[in-house]
Amino acid sequence: MIATLRTLGRRLLGDARGLTTVEYTIVLCLIAALCVGVWKTFGGNVKGYIQASTTEIEANMAGAGG
Repeated sequence: MIATLRTLGRRLLGDARGLTTVEYTIVLCLIAALCVGVWKTFGGNVKGYIQASTTEIEANMAGAGG
């Protein structure tokens, strides 16, 4: 799969005539898939940090009598 994507990438970059509509669609889909993956990865990390901060704040508030 990776080799196929590399071959496709080389072919797209080496084509001096420009990209066709189908090739633009393929590139757009690859970019969208990459964005979704990045969003899910960083979104999960951010959610974890927020939950940890919330838990710590609640513990501090409970310990302070608030």
